[in-house]
Amino acid sequence: MHLITFSRKMGANGSEIAKQVAEKMGYKFYDTAAIEDAAQEMGILESVKEIDEKAPPLFQRFFSHRPAIDLDRLDSVVYELARQGDAVFLGRGSQILLKSFYCALHVRVTASVEKRVENLMKRGFHREAALKAIERSDHERGAFIKFAFGVDWENPDLYDVVLNMDKISVKIAVSTVLGIGRSEEIKACSIDAIQSLEKMGLERRVEAALIEAGLTYGPTTSISVSVDEPGKVGLIGVVEDQAGKVKAEKLAKGLKGVVSVDNQIRVIPADRHA
Repeated sequence: MHLITFSRKMGANGSEIAKQVAEKMGYKFYDTAAIEDAAQEMGILESVKEIDEKAPPLFQRFFSHRPAIDLDRLDSVVYELARQGDAVFLGRGSQILLKSFYCALHVRVTASVEKRVENLMKRGFHREAALKAIERSDHERGAFIKFAFGVDWENPDLYDVVLNMDKISVKIAVSTVLGIGRSEEIKACSIDAIQSLEKMGLERRVEAALIEAGLTYGPTTSISVSVDEPGKVGLIGVVEDQAGKVKAEKLAKGLKGVVSVDNQIRVIPADRHA
């Protein structure tokens, strides 16, 4: 299987390039709508819509665990879709989530502000509106990547190919990506890689459930999740009573894809933390 991710700046025609590449490769195309459809099937649509390539407000990041829950669930959707193979992803931090997989080609589509304004004006934008939309989009997408992964989305090291569309047509850009995507250098993912995607997706879903239940962060409660084999979840950490240990195991077992739970959580009463 192969995977291609696209990161794009608004007005650079990245979405159109990604869509055409998917069509010509015969791959599934995962844009916002398709990822939300998958999230709905997994029962986590609200979390995925909440994150939507925007960093949450500072107040929410400091005083709520909601952003961590939403991000874990978004990551789990990307991993699950990638596991199914032969796909093109548009945004959602996919270039970073899938960075370690040799069969994933990461493409960045950019252009000068003037070129992007020109493209948006062809779509009916007034010049000032186009400039404001570009500024807002760049800020939101850059802030999302910084919040979610702690990196600068402009860093060329994140990508295998960077296309500056100032002098390149969509047709040439598509042809370029197809040539690289079909080359022998982009190897097919191994079975181990597919299993890794499955394990990472399950780990994120379990983490989100535990955070939402208040069992991951706290002065007397902390649980870590590991998935060493597909479907086999390991829980380690401390809770202040037996009920918390039982609750964590029950939550994990109730998630789709969990086959077994190795519960190594220790019970340490709150008064012993003092």
